[in-house]
This record gives sequence, C-alpha cells and structure tokens, in this order.
Amino acid sequence: MPGSLTRVIPLPVPSPSHNAASWISRHAAEDGARLALADDQRRLSYADLDRRIAGLAGWLRERGVAAGDRVALLLGNRSESLEALLAAARIGAIALPINTRLSPREVCFLLDDARPCALVSEPHFRELADAACGRAREAPRVRLEAGPDYEAALAGATSADVSPVSPEDPMILMYTSGTTGNPKGALLPHRKALYNALNAEIYFEIVPDDRVLVVSPLFHSLGLQILSLPALHCGAALVVQAHFDPERLLEAVARERITYLGAVPTVYQRLLDTLESAPEGTWDLGSLRFLFTAGAAAPAELVRAYRRRGLCLVQGYGQTESSTLTCLSAEDSLRKAGSVGLPVRHAELRIVASDGLDGPVAGWRDVAAGEPGEIVVRGPIVMLGYWERPEANRDTLRDGWLRTGDLATRDDEGFITLVGRSREMFISGGENVYPAEVEARYGDHPGVREIAVVGVPDPRWGETGRAHVVVEGDDPPDEAALVAWGRERLARFKIPSQWVFERELPKTASGKVQKHRLVGRAAGGPNDQRE
Repeated sequence: MPGSLTRVIPLPVPSPSHNAASWISRHAAEDGARLALADDQRRLSYADLDRRIAGLAGWLRERGVAAGDRVALLLGNRSESLEALLAAARIGAIALPINTRLSPREVCFLLDDARPCALVSEPHFRELADAACGRAREAPRVRLEAGPDYEAALAGATSADVSPVSPEDPMILMYTSGTTGNPKGALLPHRKALYNALNAEIYFEIVPDDRVLVVSPLFHSLGLQILSLPALHCGAALVVQAHFDPERLLEAVARERITYLGAVPTVYQRLLDTLESAPEGTWDLGSLRFLFTAGAAAPAELVRAYRRRGLCLVQGYGQTESSTLTCLSAEDSLRKAGSVGLPVRHAELRIVASDGLDGPVAGWRDVAAGEPGEIVVRGPIVMLGYWERPEANRDTLRDGWLRTGDLATRDDEGFITLVGRSREMFISGGENVYPAEVEARYGDHPGVREIAVVGVPDPRWGETGRAHVVVEGDDPPDEAALVAWGRERLARFKIPSQWVFERELPKTASGKVQKHRLVGRAAGGPNDQRE
C-alpha cells in the first residue's frame, strides 16, 4: 500500500505553518465547501469547521488562555471534541483529552496533575465534570459546555489567527495508565502530529475524496491520531459516531459511502457477527477500500473471515507515545495474518535483546530473525516525554530512543509480530489496563491483604482482568462489595471480571509475585461490570 510522498522537514523557526490547526485553514481557503466533518448534531464544511475553531480559539484567548496552558476536553465523539483540540492548538495551548469512562477520582487526578486552566465538556458528562472539579485542588477557572453556551461563545468571540509554533512545541497531553499505579501524561508535539499524518497518508493512501468513519473514542490515539488528524491533514471527510452500534455503523458506511474505518478487533468481531446474522446484501459496503485495526492483535481467522466477505482487514500497531509504528499492506494482510506489518517510513524501529536494555544504548543488540526482543523506536513521531515525570523519562527515553515495553519478533522478510508485553499491561475492549494501577486501588481495601491482577482471555473483550486476592481476616469480602469499591475508584473496564481467593500468592525468593503461575489457575465466576 505504500505510495510516494515528498518528505516534509519542518524548520525549527516558529511559524503558523507548523501549527496543526493551519491544516484546516489551508483546506478552507482551497476548497472550503468540501465536507470536513459530520456527527450526530451537524455537518460541517472545511470553511465551517475553520470558522468554529477560530471562534473558540478567540473565546479561549479572551479569557486568558495562553500558549502552554492546558485545555481539558471531557467530550465524547462529536465535532466539539476536534474543534476544541484544534482551537487550543491554534493559540499554542495544549489540549488534554480525558477518557470519559473514568471515575470522578481518576479525572480529578488528571486535573491535579496537569493543572488545566480551562475545561470544555458536554451535558452528558456534567455530573462527572462537576464531581471531578469539586474534588480537585484547583479546578479549571474557565468552563464551557457544548450546547447553547458553546454556540454563543463561538458567535460572540473575535476569531483568533493561527499562532506561530515550533515543531517541538507541545500540542496534546494524552494520559496513559502507568505501571506504578498512576497515569502518566505523554506530551505530544506538533511535529508528531504532522509526521504521524504523513505515515498514515502513505500506508492508508489517503486522498481528499476519502470518507473516514470514526467510532473509536477521540480521547484515544486510534480515534484521534491514527484516524482523525491524518484525514483532516489530507482534506478528507470524517463521519463521527458517538457510540458503537453494529447496525448503525453499517448503515453509515452505506449512506455516507465510507472508504475506510478503524477499530479494535473486538469491534470487528461484533460487526462480523451482525453481518453473518443478516440476509446477504442488507448493507452496501462496496465503497470500503479496507478496514484498519489496532489496539490488540487481530486473530488470523478474523482477517480470513472478512476476506471471505470481500473486505480487507489490515493490522497496525502503535502507542500513545508514538502513534502508528507498523502497518500491514492490503496485499500482505492475508499472507501475513497475525503480523502487525512493517515499520512506517517516518520512524526508525529496532527489536533489541531484553538482557541489554538497561545498559548503554551503544551496547544494545538487535535480535536475530525469530528471536523475541523489545521494540524501541526513534524519530519525529516520538513524544517529547512524560509530563513532569523525570524518572519515567529516564526509564523510557534513552538517547532519543523510546522503549515501548512491547516484545516482538521479526521474520526473514522484516514483518513484525507481537509476542507479549514486558510491562504486564493487557488490553480489554481496546482499553489499556495496567494491573499495577488496579492493584494499587484495591490495596487500600480493608479486606484485601494482597492482590495480583492478570489479564485472561475473554470472548467479548479480548482480555479482562482476573484478581487473585489474599484476604485480611478469615472471611473473603463479598464480590459485589469489591466491585462497588472499584467503581468508586476506577473506570469500569479496569475492574476485574473474575475473582479468585487465595491462601497465598506464589512468589520468588525475593518476594516478587510470580504472575505467570497465576494465569493458568482456575477462575471464579464471571462478573463483568461494564454494562
């Protein structure tokens, strides 16, 4: 699928052209009537979208929001989410997308850590926003909610011009859960947005006539940085859906003539189930060029099942800290099913032997074909670092190289296959879950002496958490009470779906829990609390 594209090397001198918000203004000037974005509320041309972004940017600036300030976004999949992100970028501020599935305590932690001066939200999340701001040490001083007040703000403000920025200036602060129990904010610069868009244009072959369906959350890298921003950079149209419903998605593909979409494998399995249960020809999917998946490994049989229906499902791989790192072409999607593809053009990727990674970079050894090692990457798509986390930066960023923590092999043709995660994270329904964070929260429970969480296979979500608990006292806590405890402190997708009560946890001589010995143990009954 790779095509030819002129390499863009931005100069370090600050300029409006380095600002990602300038992409919208450029398309508005060149072909303003072209559809830019359609959601459940409105349809916007590029001229419309540019006016709304400029108006919101002016409103924020009038209220004292300046370059480097953080603007928190507690928004679902709707036009305001992209408008607010690009309005912040337009004035040199930093957008902070917040996962709307988090609990008030978790949102409060992000507010305290990032200290945003403004919060843009929507009525559906008003209770969550109020609860989190009420807990925060210093709540955002500027608040705006989608709806009449938002529209009045756009209409009444003086439009702000696109601010000059350096390619290294931060654009987005996107939090990812951490192995130490608290999330870390990956600080992502304007040049990362640009080069990630260029990579997507090469491997997705994006053209202005494309129509891209986005049902993946815009507060995650897949929905925002892999699908939306590259499409807007190229001048394509986005069709944004607030919630995933298989039939509604398929209807939109047919109605809007969608050319590609992206989602996690569990979404594609539910789509496939819907397609197979409906009469042949119920939906016209002839406009689809391909389907993209990331966030977890797509089973080879899922890829083959779509191909039997004439649909090409291609796998990619990336991280919040780096966006897309590898991608399969349509031609190789079946032949190399199970692989995540080849490295993207605008990145340098290595697979390095784990036993030398803690030493100097000069001593790192690239593994042989078929040998597992950790993926490391450097180049213009890599983050600036973690927000105010110097120790994490020393751990993760080494002489320009980003340690991903993901283990992989490379075959004789250079195709990469993921084989594990060195930092224990598992992916549940497209959401990253770090056991250390869950364990830290449950470690405060008075009935829990010790807890270890492992990811286990789940037919619906791909993986879910199973908690192995050593209780405090003679009687195990009620499972419903443990779930209720978690729901006050964690997002629902982080709460274990299975509970196993242990006399003791298997440990090494040094006292470290041997989680590999827990994975094969018998589980308790299902206790999925997402719905």
